[in-house]
Amino acid sequence: MANRFVQENLKLVQERVSTAARKAGRRADEITLIGVSKTHPAERIREAYEAGLRHFGENRVQEWEGKRGAIEDLAGTWHLIGHLQSNKAARAARMFHCVDSVDDVALAQRLDRVRQEMNATERLRVLIEVRVAEEESKSGVRAEEVAELAEKVLLLERLELAGLMCIPPLLDDAEQVRPYFRRLRELRDELAKRLSRPLPVLSMGMSHDFEVAIEEGATEVRVGTAIFGERPKLAQASSGLGSPD
Repeated sequence: MANRFVQENLKLVQERVSTAARKAGRRADEITLIGVSKTHPAERIREAYEAGLRHFGENRVQEWEGKRGAIEDLAGTWHLIGHLQSNKAARAARMFHCVDSVDDVALAQRLDRVRQEMNATERLRVLIEVRVAEEESKSGVRAEEVAELAEKVLLLERLELAGLMCIPPLLDDAEQVRPYFRRLRELRDELAKRLSRPLPVLSMGMSHDFEVAIEEGATEVRVGTAIFGERPKLAQASSGLGSPD
């Protein structure tokens, strides 16, 4: 029954992605759907994988350590989307394909150093998390500091800077979130021009507003509740403020 629940939810979300892309004059295959599986058990991840989902987002290093053994046979792409403390960077660099929440040069340097120590042959994909609104509870670098951080990340040989990520204010009306998505796209465009290199990834949009994000240029959307259902209240309370879904 749970398998059917996740399967049907995933199908509905994929239809919403396709509709939003079509409305924006884009192709659905331009947008990567990341299933935010934080606080949900490994069985739900397996069900979503069997239903066709390939990208998954986790919020906490420790939680992912407890799950990954049960699904290590899956050829998924694993994203760390929550705030990463520097003292957990070494574990994250070994367990995730992507770290989508870099907001500090020391953290980036730590990730790079660990990848060097691992003799990793592939560069670790990273996104810079931008604080698009003045919310003290949110992590992320301020908009005016993005370029300086990006230039420093580009000097790190074992990291691949692919773009930007944001978590805008949680507002009931998705249209009120549109300016924040637009701002991130504009920041990305300005940054790509300044760096003279493409930054193809814009990770923005969650269960309640990803259609608007797609209209504003999102290439990755992070959807949890609409696929896996509501998180347990205890899990919500312990998952941290501003967590991405």
